[in-house]
Amino acid sequence: MGAGPEEGKAKAWGNGGNLAKDAALAKKTKEREAEEGTTGGCWVKFRLMGSCISSRSKVDSSISSAITRCESKSTNDGSRERAPIVSGSTTTSNGESSSSTSKVGEELKIASQLRKFTFNELKSATRNFRPESLLGEGGFGCVFKGWIEENGTAPMKPGTGLTVAVKTLNHDGLQGHKEWLAEVNFLGDLLHPNLVKLIGYCIEDDQRLLVYEFMPRGSLENHLFRRSLPLPWSIRMKIAIGAAKGLAFLHEEAERPVIYRDFKTSNILLDTDYNAKLSDFGLAKDGPEGDKTHVSTRVMGTYGYAAPEYVMTGHLTSKSDVYSFGVVLLEMMSGRRSMDKNRPNGEHNLVEWARPHLGERRRFYRLIDPRLEGNFSIKGAQKAAQLAYHCLSRDPKARPLMSEVVEALKPLINLKDMASSSYFFQSMHAERAPPVHSNSMNGRNGSRAQGPFNRNGQQPLRSLSYGAQHASPYHQSPKPNGKKP
Repeated sequence: MGAGPEEGKAKAWGNGGNLAKDAALAKKTKEREAEEGTTGGCWVKFRLMGSCISSRSKVDSSISSAITRCESKSTNDGSRERAPIVSGSTTTSNGESSSSTSKVGEELKIASQLRKFTFNELKSATRNFRPESLLGEGGFGCVFKGWIEENGTAPMKPGTGLTVAVKTLNHDGLQGHKEWLAEVNFLGDLLHPNLVKLIGYCIEDDQRLLVYEFMPRGSLENHLFRRSLPLPWSIRMKIAIGAAKGLAFLHEEAERPVIYRDFKTSNILLDTDYNAKLSDFGLAKDGPEGDKTHVSTRVMGTYGYAAPEYVMTGHLTSKSDVYSFGVVLLEMMSGRRSMDKNRPNGEHNLVEWARPHLGERRRFYRLIDPRLEGNFSIKGAQKAAQLAYHCLSRDPKARPLMSEVVEALKPLINLKDMASSSYFFQSMHAERAPPVHSNSMNGRNGSRAQGPFNRNGQQPLRSLSYGAQHASPYHQSPKPNGKKP
């Protein structure tokens, strides 16, 4: 961890030097940081290494310590905070970098249904941001569980009133403020059963917080990669349909088209009945209007999910989201992460490994999560593989609309032709089964199929990031009961 701006000043002034010289030096440093496009001295230094949390004296000590624990925890388990990078195809002007959050009134478009909270209300609702309330780390900050009154802003005792998730902005810098604004502006206007509901916000001095509905099942990422019990095939298809409906709404039904730009398993949250809802709109962009075919923007997102043409050119379209959906569909079919350096050579990148198997009937079985043990629909898996193949087309124009994806997925949830009763599957399964040797050998080749996948080697940043996952906002979500839904 690096020192925050205020901490750095305190150290400089404690060296017994001339205060005037120190003040001048601090001013010069601040000007240099503004030219570089950041307001937090530690942010640029650590943006490729991990989270950077401000230690400004204005921040209440209770939330500061809680956030520090959150950041430390996420760093230890391989997570990384998201940070902007400047790609070769775009630049950021000094005017943009030096803009102040004092213009927030001009930038913030508050929807009438959003509730405005005070910082003290949210502090009380989360029990002083104590560690026991910590759910994990979201897109730009830590997420805490809280309780508020059903139709107001007053805090309630745990277990009463309305359960909410409170996300805090935990770093300095223009990018974090922009993401906070994007969340408020997009989710404040967009209402759909497959989008997480934004209940309200807090903007008070330097504090930026958002209040969402609580999603008790946590993220799809948790269920696919961090739990020993695999999600049943029917539940996976149900989640795929819900997530597809969310994207279809953004692309084709919203008053103004929206490109989500950060579609991945950690951003798909699940309610009690495993209904999928898209969360984290910090990178969302308005779609092209009029005769424009794309939006030109900095390349941001997550390696392994971002469409190749977007990575190469910075040209963003709704078909970029369709590609990302294809990646997530592959993850749901295979139980593999989009990027996993623990896999053998040639299997680190899920799309490149899976592409040869997608179009061939005798090979697509190799894509299916072995933990399912044949408890999946043969026709459903074939159709899903074909759909993923089209979504992952190298030609963006050849990818389907998300409304077409929804229609293709709907029939798959009720198919009952289980592979476990197929002689063809059993013979294929026997071919792919690893030879039985020592226990250590089984550990090398088979352990991933029986437990959560290792996250080593993944370094997600808010810009284009390697691997998939910053910690999900619901990393510590309650486990489902032992019964299959």
